[in-house]
Amino acid sequence: MPHQEDFDSLVGKSVFSEGNARRTFIQTAIGAGFAATALPVMAQTMVTTDSEGLSAGVVMLSINGQQVPVYRAQPEGKSNLPVVLVISEIFGVHEHIADVARRFAKQGYLALAPDLFVRQGDAGKYTSIAELIKEVVSKVPDVQVMADLDAVVSWAKDHGGNTEQLAITGFCWGGRITWMYAAHNPQVKVGAAWYGRLVGAPSALSPQNPVDIAANLKTPILGLYGAKDSGIPLETIEQMKIALAKGVNKSEFKVYADSGHAFFADYRPSYVEADAKDGWQQCLAWFKRHLA
Repeated sequence: MPHQEDFDSLVGKSVFSEGNARRTFIQTAIGAGFAATALPVMAQTMVTTDSEGLSAGVVMLSINGQQVPVYRAQPEGKSNLPVVLVISEIFGVHEHIADVARRFAKQGYLALAPDLFVRQGDAGKYTSIAELIKEVVSKVPDVQVMADLDAVVSWAKDHGGNTEQLAITGFCWGGRITWMYAAHNPQVKVGAAWYGRLVGAPSALSPQNPVDIAANLKTPILGLYGAKDSGIPLETIEQMKIALAKGVNKSEFKVYADSGHAFFADYRPSYVEADAKDGWQQCLAWFKRHLA
């Protein structure tokens, strides 16, 4: 089953269950086109990044006849900026993903987080993981995602971004896409994949997985994973390392012994503050190293 890690690694099998955390509705701060998203929020760990000194908000891209909302954040008045694509988990572009984009913008990036589910549905309206995956996520073909990201990169080039310095990062579902898009687009200079699935059975919509493209991958990817992630066993990380070693790739992994899945997601009970902070610093340093 696709995206099995999203089932296996969520407490109570549903992020919306009463037992996980205080249920609340966050009205996303990213404007029209994004619905309020039901998420379990632990207020004591929610990281918030302001927009001071930034230009931030939604831009609408017309891609093959479809209006695709993209959350954009960048230093105000700046151009020729390194570009980072920020790829969401299955929950879509909600406030946490927008916040991550602003964090990158504070570091001098043009950060772009597209709604890659827009053709299949609104990820924010579902109240169970199973329904969300069945009705939306499982219907999203890789070829569509690759084309949408190509269009986002093209837009960035025309709107103040230096696509000679192109990075990508993603979380869970977006972690897998990070590996796949880096293989698809040779313009990508560096990536950071947060607990994205590495192996799996091929399907019509996802004919390959990261382990299948590893030997030919040229882009250095930093894999940030949790040793306690029940949906992404350590043996699959070892499989990926073996596959990468067949090529000339310089990708690396950092596996956090005390973390499980989604340890960076400060809005979920899975959040591990120390590892999230370390992973963020590792990501920034990795990008700086490979974009220099």
